Amino acid sequence: MAVTSEPSSHLEHKGYNRGLILGLTMAESMLLLVFCLLLVAAAIINNERTRALNDQKSLQQQVAAAQQELAVVKLEREDLRQKLQIAEEKLKQAQEQLQALTLASVDREKFEKEWRDLQLAKQELQKWKDSGVTVEKVEEFQKTLVVLRENQLPEDAAALSARLKELKAAETSLAASKPHEWPPIINLSEADGNYFRSGSAELEAAFEAKLRGTVSDQIADALQKYQVDVIEVVGHTDEQPVSRRGSNLDQTVMDVLDGKKSIAGVVPADNAGLGLARAVSVANALKSEGKLRGATILPLSAAQLILPGDVVTTGQAGAEETRRRIEIRIRRRNQEQQVAE
Repeated sequence: MAVTSEPSSHLEHKGYNRGLILGLTMAESMLLLVFCLLLVAAAIINNERTRALNDQKSLQQQVAAAQQELAVVKLEREDLRQKLQIAEEKLKQAQEQLQALTLASVDREKFEKEWRDLQLAKQELQKWKDSGVTVEKVEEFQKTLVVLRENQLPEDAAALSARLKELKAAETSLAASKPHEWPPIINLSEADGNYFRSGSAELEAAFEAKLRGTVSDQIADALQKYQVDVIEVVGHTDEQPVSRRGSNLDQTVMDVLDGKKSIAGVVPADNAGLGLARAVSVANALKSEGKLRGATILPLSAAQLILPGDVVTTGQAGAEETRRRIEIRIRRRNQEQQVAE
């Protein structure tokens, strides 16, 4: 077997190269290892830094929470201190009241007697309240007693009733001994310009203005002067026949009197109905005046039966303005009804 021999210089150079390559390889490996170690160290340091920051943040939160709890505790302590102060003041007041209530035996007996009297008065007052007696009624009774004493009238109910009957009888006797003065009768005829619309119960404008003006003033003065409270409005017609076959007076007159319907819708079929419708029309005009509000206004119809001067007709046919009129009579309410009321 043949062995090829190489020069020694070539072999040395080749070995040098191999050693150099091996050295460089080992150096690179060491550098890589160092780099990896640096990366690991950096990661560890970063992790520790993050953990430290988190711990610091958590610690700050805990400190803030502790400070808040401390503030709450301070507020609660201040509140408790104030409540304690209030309780001490109340205790002091209670002690003072207790000392004030610690009376001598004589004062205590007097106090107990006054307390019993107060309880009895309270029970008596409750009985009066249960029976319907109020403070206002007691005041009214006191005023009534003052008036009775001023007029020298008895305070006893039975004696007072008897005395009032005596005074009433004396007043009646005195009135009978004097000539009676009757309220005047107000006559409003067509002859004096007080017109309704032809064949109707509607007031002409001038007549309505007169009713609301001078006539209502005259009635109000008479009510005050004669101390009366009933106004009778009587409608009179002439004997001229009413040329209608049907009437709705029964169906409409109450609504007109109550102000729910207009008088223009009333259709009378005879003179009696026409007189009543015209009386209702005048009564409604008078009722709207505030000065007559306290009086009772009664619409009535005399139809064609009564002549001027309170004379019953004997049958005088034809149109006549003096007979077509409204008479207003003023009187006092029925005395028997007042006594019953």
